[in-house]
Amino acid sequence: MPANNNPIFTATPDVQWATAALTAANTAKDGTGTVATVFTADATNGGYVAKLVARAIGTNVATVLRLFINNGATNATAGNNILFAEMTLPATTLSEVAAQPPYELPLNLALPAGYKLNCTIGTAVAAGYMLSVVGGKY
Repeated sequence: MPANNNPIFTATPDVQWATAALTAANTAKDGTGTVATVFTADATNGGYVAKLVARAIGTNVATVLRLFINNGATNATAGNNILFAEMTLPATTLSEVAAQPPYELPLNLALPAGYKLNCTIGTAVAAGYMLSVVGGKY
């Protein structure tokens, strides 16, 4: 018999984002090195992530965004991270008359208490990407 057969809903909406534009390349596929933390689950009850949104803030070459789940410990230890998803980000050109499209990665992911989502990009870009996450706290 299942331990819980009732649906769970978040108690509070939770929108988080990286504190700076992501511009530096990180070719490590194990979540180590320089990362942008985009979400930290509630320390007591965990959290839910609906989607990640990447927005170019100017002219960039094409790259790949890599999303890692971290167990809440240091990301410098490869065993604390797992590559969870990747998304191609195309080259972008700065414009004052045309909008840059958002690049969305649907996740629908429940995270245990204290877990984090970290992001890297595969190639260095000029202007960078602002990253945000839409979710909730349990």
